Amino acid sequence: MYLFPAIDLRAGQVVRLHQGDYGKQKTYGHDPLEQARLFERAGATWLHVVDLDGARSGVMTQLDAIRSICTNTKLKVEVGGGVRSQETIDLLLSAGVTRVILGTAALEKWDWFADLVQRPAYHQKIVLGLDAKQGKLAVSGWERQTSATPIEVAKKVSDWPLGAIVYTDISTDGTMQGPNVPATKAMAEATRVPVIASGGVGTLEHLRALRALPIQGAIVGRAIYEGAFTVEEGIREIEGGR
Repeated sequence: MYLFPAIDLRAGQVVRLHQGDYGKQKTYGHDPLEQARLFERAGATWLHVVDLDGARSGVMTQLDAIRSICTNTKLKVEVGGGVRSQETIDLLLSAGVTRVILGTAALEKWDWFADLVQRPAYHQKIVLGLDAKQGKLAVSGWERQTSATPIEVAKKVSDWPLGAIVYTDISTDGTMQGPNVPATKAMAEATRVPVIASGGVGTLEHLRALRALPIQGAIVGRAIYEGAFTVEEGIREIEGGR
């Protein structure tokens, strides 16, 4: 199990949104590479990066910053936000990204997504992002809700060669009030694809609760930036003192 420190990028800055609301942004830094290096020095092996501008517009805009992180650190980087085409996926992989997260494009172009995932070149390199809002999946930077549920989709892809599913409960994201443990547990039990929990972690106790689940890891952003605990402490808690 791994800790995935998060860097959310908007206009080249390191920010966090509250419950996915673009009007409720807090800026934590102006140098994404330096932030990534801080996480690496603290012992992180994975980094979760989201292009918030891309998630909203459908066009990835932070490729240069992402490439710089991949080139100048040894972190395994997974990236989402604005990934809507095979061309963008290939650009990210050629930039050194380990795994590419698809959310909106996967749900809106399902046949294309299903074909892509099955191609050997993309085995274990594609992550499905499932973001829940009041029990239903949300897309386009969380600004539009669909009729599908995360569990339905997780079951459908259970035997697919995906790298992981990132499951986010939007109501908890950026709140530090605790992850939705029951929903995350149900997600992990519904599929054989490894699940990564996202949203709501604010204490080491929250990480402890997630550690008890059959999941691959937890994404943490605001709690680290706000000093609730350090990356080192988070790694000790969730990775067992690796």
